[in-house]
Amino acid sequence: MPTYRAPLDDIRFVLHDVHGVARLAELPGCEEATPDVVDAVLAEGATVCEQVLFPVNQSGDAEGCTYENGTVRTPSGFKEAYAQYAAGGWTGIAADPAYGGQGLPEAVRFVFEEMLCSANLSFSMYPGLSHGAYSALMSHGSDELKTRYLPKLVDGSWAGTMCLTEAHAGTDLGIITTRAVPAGDGAYQITGSKIFISAGEQDLTENIVHLVLAKLPDAPAGTKGISMFVVPKFLPTEEGAPGTRNGVTCGSIEHKMGIKGSATCVLNFDNATGFMVGEPNKGMRAMFVMMNGARLAVGMQGLGLSEVAYQNALSYARERLQGRALTGAKNPDGPADPILVHPDVRKTLLRIKAFNEGARSLAYWVGMLIDIEHRHPDEATRQEASDLVALMTPVIKAFFTDLGFDSTNLALQTLGGHGYIREYGVEQYVRDARIAQIYEGTNAIQALDLVGRKLPMEGGRLVRRFFALVKADVDAAGDDAELEAMARPVGEALGRLQKATMLLAEKGFANPDEAGAAATEYLHLMGYTALGWQWLKMAGVAQRQLAAGTGDATFLQSKVKTARFYMARMLPQTGALLAQIQAGASTIMAPSAQEF
Repeated sequence: MPTYRAPLDDIRFVLHDVHGVARLAELPGCEEATPDVVDAVLAEGATVCEQVLFPVNQSGDAEGCTYENGTVRTPSGFKEAYAQYAAGGWTGIAADPAYGGQGLPEAVRFVFEEMLCSANLSFSMYPGLSHGAYSALMSHGSDELKTRYLPKLVDGSWAGTMCLTEAHAGTDLGIITTRAVPAGDGAYQITGSKIFISAGEQDLTENIVHLVLAKLPDAPAGTKGISMFVVPKFLPTEEGAPGTRNGVTCGSIEHKMGIKGSATCVLNFDNATGFMVGEPNKGMRAMFVMMNGARLAVGMQGLGLSEVAYQNALSYARERLQGRALTGAKNPDGPADPILVHPDVRKTLLRIKAFNEGARSLAYWVGMLIDIEHRHPDEATRQEASDLVALMTPVIKAFFTDLGFDSTNLALQTLGGHGYIREYGVEQYVRDARIAQIYEGTNAIQALDLVGRKLPMEGGRLVRRFFALVKADVDAAGDDAELEAMARPVGEALGRLQKATMLLAEKGFANPDEAGAAATEYLHLMGYTALGWQWLKMAGVAQRQLAAGTGDATFLQSKVKTARFYMARMLPQTGALLAQIQAGASTIMAPSAQEF
């Protein structure tokens, strides 16, 4: 049976020692989010994840969701777990107190998101979609819509979804055919079908609030003609209770490779009553609030699954006796040595560990930037944070899920044949992790977003801000004898990233295929460099604490040694990635369609 323990020691190290989470309490509205409060909330969140959600993860995967005559039942134990989850206020952890939320910083929810995904990814989808709906309505909904729907989403009695995809229109939302016809009194009649709707139907909440993209009769062509609508499963009464059943039904649920405890639905809208969110034909603006948050959340899924897979692979490697160490028996009184003595097993585990801890530091930094972006009193500081969040969003979504999936595979390999067997649980993490590279915009789309939109945005201002931050830390560490050896490879990786950026700026404008051919490699180049930067930060903190004699020496020495592993064994990937980018598009575009 698999196990999971929230990595609270590492979480605290990153939040307090590396990124200074105490400064969040200086932001307007976050005054009560002191380090002690943050620690207490996350410790309680860890208990919920470990004791309430994790125990129904493997059974939920085995049972899956069931569908009958438009009704969906979630796996056994999910309904009870959700009731306990909502009663604890976790559905509104970062929501506005004006609507019943806890008012905690987004960074705290970001950390909790990682633990949720480790404990039970399928379960996390239900409250995760609700938070996205909350965010979109909070940003673009009218006061009437906020008053009617936000308190219910915040307390968890109602859930939310995002309804974008149609069978003929995946990423190309401009060709959706769902229609919205004015019905008087500010209402619209919504007709059409949506597919791949996570949490589109379930038995956890008394109502579901669908946010639906549709087109008005006179809408312009393409994405400029998309509007967003609230379409509740049950129309609310004047008292705010679920009333008349609306014209939205679940036609079926998908039978999937993974996340089987999450209902992935076909939703049919038949003259369903909806209410516009924001302005006519401006629905994409509202939806991107939800989608950008969802992309960051999906990145945390890659990290969360990698963490729980690592924990179980490490436990197995410590206990599994197989063969003898190449340098002589390390367990002479036993029949064999634990497989952790073997270099290849150690290398595999260190790859996962180095990714997990580096990604955690990068993610929490971005989580704190979100709070700064929305709350800091200085406009220039808010803008800088906004730029960095926008730049890092496709990186976190795609890089974390690509390497997260690789990590779950590596963890399975560590268990050998037992990894392929359901009893040990790791094969579920591989299956669950695979979807994260696909939904909320495939990783190839994220790469195109990075090179096509984020790099040239504001004349390259976003990427220049990132370069400046990394260079400043590399230069500072270069003056430190203890850190110089690690600063050098990070500086070299930054140089490769800057060179690739210039190359894309020169060639990509003249020939878009050049940008398209290099996009995924460029995103990974930025991801490896960003994690190298974070490892440089963490190693610096660890070495200073070791020199001062503070902290857990074993924990801190592990940080330094893992940083050295990352610099020597993972960061060199940036050289190969630059070479692939420099190869250009010709070798990709040369074969004709008939030659494939």
